[in-house]
Parts: sequence; structure tokens; C-alpha cells
Amino acid sequence: MALHTTPGGSITTELRVNDRIRVPEVRLVGPGGEQVGIVRIEDALRLAAEADLDLVEVAPTARPPVCRLMDYGKFKYETAQKARESRRNQTNTIIKEMKLRPKIDQHDYDTKKGHVVRFLKAGDKVKITIMFRGREQHRPELGYRLLQRLAADVEDLGFIESNARQDGRNMTMVLGPHKKKSEAQAEVKAEKVKSMDAKAADKAAEEAEVKAHREAAQAVATPKKPRRRSENIDPDMEA
Repeated sequence: MALHTTPGGSITTELRVNDRIRVPEVRLVGPGGEQVGIVRIEDALRLAAEADLDLVEVAPTARPPVCRLMDYGKFKYETAQKARESRRNQTNTIIKEMKLRPKIDQHDYDTKKGHVVRFLKAGDKVKITIMFRGREQHRPELGYRLLQRLAADVEDLGFIESNARQDGRNMTMVLGPHKKKSEAQAEVKAEKVKSMDAKAADKAAEEAEVKAHREAAQAVATPKKPRRRSENIDPDMEA
């Protein structure tokens, strides 16, 4: 893969193809990976044209450069597809942050811990920051004990990746999840599918129950009485 400078000054890593290959001879590789050997560039270009393929320089720093016969358009398309698939499957590590005060009350602590639990379940790292004010700066042990307490409360979901350390007026610690991001995402997806299936089953059961009640009500409904013949009708008219 050669480096080329564009008119705008940027550098591209585009492979040199066909007439852009300016060397007297190349080591040629066939379309199936077979070694053809060292040939003149003119002969390599002729073989490419006869096979209706492109001559692509795959190792420009070799002596002589290595070129291969291939369908360059198809090669670029497949390479782009693989790159997109790789980016799609890549999971980025996200570091969340949670800030606490050394003299936090129980209610606020439980709320903050709930957020930390949610982050770790999602496969994210969490940076815990204890913020000291005034005289609290002379009591770092308060922050240290709070960090250790929080780490112990969530040890089933995460571990201490970076131990507590003083950073100016703050004290920080990083918690890492036991599960990888991809595993956490797969579990969340599975839970959503399970929840949707359960809701669908409940709805189907509810509809069946309503239908059964309706049919039962119709079965016990009082039948209509037959219409009585009028006594004023003349018997001769009926005949």
C-alpha cells in the first residue's frame, strides 16, 4: 500500500493500480494466489487485460514490488463491508462518573449507588469522585471509607480497577464491570425480548378470559318466550 500526496496536501493510502504502477518489473501473483514470478510490467499489464482483471500493487516496498491480479472494484467493496462490520461489532468502553460528598446521607447514598449499579450492569466503568470542602480536606479517611463501602456494596457487579487516590480537593476511584460491554448488551437485549414475550402472553391470556366470559354469558342467557296467538283471531280465518 503506497502513500500518495494529493494536491490539497493530504496523504492517502490508496493502492496503485494498472497504469499507475511505474516500475520496470514486478513479482506477480495470480488471481488464485499462485506465484507467477518476476515479470516485466508490460507483460503483467497484458496478463491482467487478457484475464479482464486489474493489476494491483499489494507490496510496494518489496524488491521488486509485489502485484496481484484481481477484480479491484470487488476487492474495495468487500474491504469496505468488512470495515463496516468490524465497526458495528466494536464496543466502546464508556467511563461514567458519580460524585459524592464525604458526609452524604443514607437516602442520597442509596440513590447514587443505584446509578452505579445501573452503569456496571450496562458494562460501563464508573469513576467515583469524593468532593471535599473546607475542613473536610483534612479528613481524607472519610472519603476513603466511603469509597471502600461503595465498592463492597457493588462487588457482585464490579471490581476496583483503580484504587482510591487523592487528586487535589477530590479523591477518585474507578470501578470496572465484571461483564464485558458486549455481554451486558446481549443480556439487556435478551431481557427485553423476554419482557415482550411475557407481555404478549399476558395479553393473549386476558383476551381468552374475556372471550370465555362472553361465551358463558351467552350460554346462560334467558331464551325468548314464544309469541302467543291472539284469542281474538277468528278460527275460520286460520283455516
